[in-house]
Amino acid sequence: QVQLVESGGGLVQPGDSLRLSCGMSGFPLLYYSVAWFRQAPGKEREEVSCISGINGRTSYADSVKGRFTISRDNTKNTVYLQMNSLKPEDTAVYSCAAPGEYKDCGQTYVFWGQGTQVTVSS
Repeated sequence: QVQLVESGGGLVQPGDSLRLSCGMSGFPLLYYSVAWFRQAPGKEREEVSCISGINGRTSYADSVKGRFTISRDNTKNTVYLQMNSLKPEDTAVYSCAAPGEYKDCGQTYVFWGQGTQVTVSS
Protein backbone atom coordinates (compact mmCIF):
# COMPACT_ATOMS: atom_id res chain seq x y z
CA GLN A 1 0.00 0.00 0.00
CA VAL A 2 1.35 3.42 -0.98
CA GLN A 3 1.54 5.92 1.85
CA LEU A 4 2.31 9.61 1.46
CA VAL A 5 3.46 11.81 4.32
CA GLU A 6 3.91 15.57 4.05
CA SER A 7 6.17 17.71 6.18
CA GLY A 8 7.67 21.17 6.20
CA GLY A 9 4.66 23.39 6.77
CA GLY A 10 4.64 26.22 9.23
CA LEU A 11 4.02 29.88 9.94
CA VAL A 12 6.04 32.34 7.87
CA GLN A 13 5.92 36.00 6.94
CA PRO A 14 5.08 37.35 3.49
CA GLY A 15 8.09 37.08 1.22
CA ASP A 16 9.57 34.13 3.09
CA SER A 17 10.27 30.67 1.71
CA LEU A 18 9.31 27.15 2.74
CA ARG A 19 10.11 23.74 1.36
CA LEU A 20 7.49 21.04 1.67
CA SER A 21 8.37 17.37 1.45
CA CYS A 22 6.19 14.45 0.41
CA GLY A 23 7.65 11.10 1.38
CA MET A 24 6.36 7.93 -0.24
CA SER A 25 6.55 4.55 1.45
CA GLY A 26 5.39 1.12 0.41
CA PHE A 27 6.62 1.31 -3.18
CA PRO A 28 9.50 2.95 -5.06
CA LEU A 29 8.66 6.48 -6.16
CA LEU A 30 10.32 6.07 -9.54
CA TYR A 31 7.27 5.63 -11.79
CA TYR A 32 4.75 7.58 -9.74
CA SER A 33 3.58 11.04 -10.68
CA VAL A 34 3.02 13.25 -7.65
CA ALA A 35 0.95 16.40 -7.34
CA TRP A 36 0.66 19.03 -4.66
CA PHE A 37 -2.79 20.36 -3.82
CA ARG A 38 -3.88 23.04 -1.43
CA GLN A 39 -7.14 23.98 0.17
CA ALA A 40 -7.87 27.16 2.06
CA PRO A 41 -10.86 27.51 4.38
CA GLY A 42 -14.02 28.08 2.39
CA LYS A 43 -12.29 27.50 -0.94
CA GLU A 44 -12.13 24.61 -3.35
CA ARG A 45 -9.10 22.38 -3.46
CA GLU A 46 -6.59 23.57 -6.04
CA GLU A 47 -3.89 21.59 -7.80
CA VAL A 48 -0.74 23.63 -7.31
CA SER A 49 1.86 21.59 -9.14
CA CYS A 50 2.63 18.15 -10.47
CA ILE A 51 5.71 16.24 -11.52
CA SER A 52 5.39 13.33 -13.89
CA GLY A 53 6.80 9.93 -13.07
CA ILE A 54 6.60 9.10 -16.79
CA ASN A 55 8.68 11.87 -18.36
CA GLY A 56 9.64 14.23 -15.54
CA ARG A 57 7.55 17.10 -16.85
CA THR A 58 6.27 19.62 -14.37
CA SER A 59 3.18 21.79 -14.29
CA TYR A 60 2.11 24.71 -12.15
CA ALA A 61 -1.04 26.65 -11.39
CA ASP A 62 -0.89 30.19 -12.73
CA SER A 63 -1.10 31.49 -9.17
CA VAL A 64 2.28 29.98 -8.25
CA LYS A 65 4.25 30.05 -11.51
CA GLY A 66 7.64 31.61 -11.04
CA ARG A 67 7.46 31.26 -7.25
CA PHE A 68 7.06 27.53 -6.60
CA THR A 69 9.27 24.72 -7.86
CA ILE A 70 8.47 21.03 -7.70
CA SER A 71 11.21 18.43 -7.76
CA ARG A 72 11.79 14.81 -6.91
CA ASP A 73 14.55 12.66 -5.49
CA ASN A 74 13.75 9.09 -6.38
CA THR A 75 16.64 7.81 -4.27
CA LYS A 76 14.94 9.30 -1.22
CA ASN A 77 11.40 8.48 -2.36
CA THR A 78 10.54 12.13 -1.83
CA VAL A 79 8.95 14.96 -3.81
CA TYR A 80 9.60 18.54 -2.80
CA LEU A 81 7.73 21.80 -3.25
CA GLN A 82 9.98 24.81 -2.88
CA MET A 83 7.83 27.84 -2.20
CA ASN A 84 9.39 31.28 -2.52
CA SER A 85 7.99 34.79 -2.21
CA LEU A 86 5.09 33.48 -0.18
CA LYS A 87 1.93 35.56 0.00
CA PRO A 88 -0.93 35.53 2.51
CA GLU A 89 -3.12 34.01 -0.18
CA ASP A 90 -0.84 30.96 -0.21
CA THR A 91 -2.18 30.09 3.23
CA ALA A 92 -3.76 26.64 3.05
CA VAL A 93 -3.42 22.99 3.93
CA TYR A 94 -1.05 21.47 1.39
CA SER A 95 -1.41 17.81 0.49
CA CYS A 96 0.42 15.57 -1.90
CA ALA A 97 -1.30 12.94 -4.00
CA ALA A 98 -0.44 10.29 -6.54
CA PRO A 99 -2.30 8.29 -9.15
CA GLY A 100 -1.41 4.66 -9.65
CA GLU A 101 2.00 3.55 -10.84
CA TYR A 102 2.80 4.47 -14.46
CA LYS A 103 -0.01 7.01 -14.53
CA ASP A 104 0.62 10.62 -15.39
CA CYS A 105 -0.33 13.92 -13.85
CA GLY A 106 -3.99 14.72 -14.25
CA GLN A 107 -5.22 11.19 -13.91
CA THR A 108 -7.26 10.12 -10.91
CA TYR A 109 -5.32 10.62 -7.71
CA VAL A 110 -5.91 7.62 -5.48
CA PHE A 111 -3.23 8.05 -2.83
CA TRP A 112 -3.30 11.09 -0.56
CA GLY A 113 -1.26 12.38 2.33
CA GLN A 114 -2.78 13.89 5.45
CA GLY A 115 -1.71 17.44 4.66
CA THR A 116 0.49 20.08 6.24
CA GLN A 117 -0.57 23.60 7.21
CA VAL A 118 1.12 26.58 5.62
CA THR A 119 0.27 29.96 7.08
CA VAL A 120 1.64 33.18 5.62
CA SER A 121 0.99 36.13 7.88
CA SER A 122 2.72 39.20 9.20
